[in-house]
Amino acid sequence: MTVHFSGDLMGPATVLPHFWEHTVGSGHATLGLRADWQAQMKQAHDELGMKHVRFHGILSDDMGTLVLENDELLYSFFNADQIFDFLLSIGMKPFVELSFMPRALSSGGQTVFHYGGNVSVPASYVQWGTLIYKLASHWCDRYGAAEVRQWFFEVWNEPNLTAFGTGRQSDYFELYRHSANAIKRADSALKVGGPATAANAWIDDFIAFCSENSLPLDFISTHHYPTDSFGKPGDDTYAQLACSTRSVLRDEVRAVRKQAGALPVYYTEWCTSSNPRDPMHDGPYAAAFIVKTVMETRGLVQAYSYWTFSDIFEENYFPSVPFHGGFGLLNIHGIAKPAYRAFELLHRLGTEVLEVEGLDASVDVWLVRGQGSATVLLTNFALPRQIAFTKTVEVSLGGAVSIETAILRRIDTDHANPRALWEQMGMPEYLSPALVTELHGASGLAEEVQQFTWREGRIHFELSLSPQSVAAIEFTYESA
Repeated sequence: MTVHFSGDLMGPATVLPHFWEHTVGSGHATLGLRADWQAQMKQAHDELGMKHVRFHGILSDDMGTLVLENDELLYSFFNADQIFDFLLSIGMKPFVELSFMPRALSSGGQTVFHYGGNVSVPASYVQWGTLIYKLASHWCDRYGAAEVRQWFFEVWNEPNLTAFGTGRQSDYFELYRHSANAIKRADSALKVGGPATAANAWIDDFIAFCSENSLPLDFISTHHYPTDSFGKPGDDTYAQLACSTRSVLRDEVRAVRKQAGALPVYYTEWCTSSNPRDPMHDGPYAAAFIVKTVMETRGLVQAYSYWTFSDIFEENYFPSVPFHGGFGLLNIHGIAKPAYRAFELLHRLGTEVLEVEGLDASVDVWLVRGQGSATVLLTNFALPRQIAFTKTVEVSLGGAVSIETAILRRIDTDHANPRALWEQMGMPEYLSPALVTELHGASGLAEEVQQFTWREGRIHFELSLSPQSVAAIEFTYESA
């Protein structure tokens, strides 16, 4: 059976800002001091267009931001400066998550992750506000207010979860009050927002609280994962996702967009699943999910920050297994996963989306126009444990009198899938330089000529799409 889709290269278009490139996630602030983290960050910026990075723990004790010595509070922003100096040197900027609690200000001993980020409320909100004011003022002095006004300050991380504090709105709202006021005291044009919640929570209440208390609020931030509502952490991811829907994140984004009103919306975490050891993160399923989700959420948000850009990541421990199901687009050796290649294909897109007609249960097709070029972007995506089939897809396009050679790039089981080669190698835990080189080769986006025909004044492409796959046909053309 052949599935048919059609479009017109001269048809009406909607603007496609590359909102998914606004921000990308990382795990923990101190990782930003590592040379391999920095190399991978630069790669993600250079090849994927990532502009900001967000991570936990800029205020944690291992950063030395604030410590208590001989009953004196000592402020030291040196380590944070080293990370931000690097980001600015490669053309990136921070999306500053104000977390976690320095022990010198903490009211208790509750911690999160193996590195022991303190997540208690401050013993003194006034002293917390002083820390935030000093930090923001320091960065305005060091980098210039004009630069820091291009950053974003997000208060805390997922305060609705008891893993990151009390889980009580009232505690977070008080933390936000002192944080936002301190940020604005440093410079009234700095951007601050929240509630940085898991699962799109608290947004209506948070907006109302800020309005009722005349608090600054420049943007809404929140997080979601397709597994949020379908089981407890640690449950079988496949079973959770089988209860989901193919467009669950799009549907949730639409609801948040409506709640936020005129405020910008920044999703500062999303991923294929919330499981930090999920094999799907390493395979072509993630690539198909990413492309479909990004294209479905266009026009709804200002940023959509994937969690995370690298497996150099340590919330539970630092793994040595090359492909262990980590969140990253790149593995610990810098080998690009299918998810990375998905963002590479998205980065190559133009900035105008054209209408496409056609419908299928698993295949989606988008037509994106650039300057004298266009891309037909396709996915064949099904949820785990749902029956999926290889589909033959025909796409016909009007509006062109001639085209140059069309180039096809694929992500599927047999293309841009280095984990498959690693499994054939016997899944070695430690890689020699030669094996790393070989796996890098298997991770690339191979280019092949895509055949096409002309019939009745239209271009016709035909290709086969296996389940959980992505394909992109890129070509230049002359319009009719």
